Amino acid sequence: MPGRPKPGQPPRGAATRAAAERGGSRFVDEYLGYLLGQANHALFKDFDDVVREAGLGSLEWRVLAVLESQAPISVGQLTQDVLSLQPTVTKLVQRLAAQGWVVLRDDPADQRRTLVAITPAGQKKVAPLILQARAHETTVLAGLSAAEVRRLKAQLRRLAQPD
Repeated sequence: MPGRPKPGQPPRGAATRAAAERGGSRFVDEYLGYLLGQANHALFKDFDDVVREAGLGSLEWRVLAVLESQAPISVGQLTQDVLSLQPTVTKLVQRLAAQGWVVLRDDPADQRRTLVAITPAGQKKVAPLILQARAHETTVLAGLSAAEVRRLKAQLRRLAQPD
């Protein structure tokens, strides 16, 4: 897998670990937002190359991945799910619709809302990437036990959904 440390090289995030070991003298070495950002970067930096090789940008990937196993959702909900701005997502789903990967329709319950759903062509485009994303995640998390991975994901869900 591209970007994996070679034998003898320090593992990813070694600078952060080294700083923590020396007492975390910098604010960011203990700041949750920074650590989450570093973890996000470590997870996606190699996989982003896979997404690009498939002909997608990172936001297109996120949109298709969110829609992959879900009933049609509003553009507003999709915006929240993909962590982007509504005008950006609106333009993107219009482009994805022109490519035949998503379909847009009026919400029968609220004509002011547009619903977005993935098409069979979109499913075909994203399915191999989802398999690769799962394999990549397994590789990145290989140093953690299954119980640690479950706890980590549960805690991250709690932070993301504090209600």
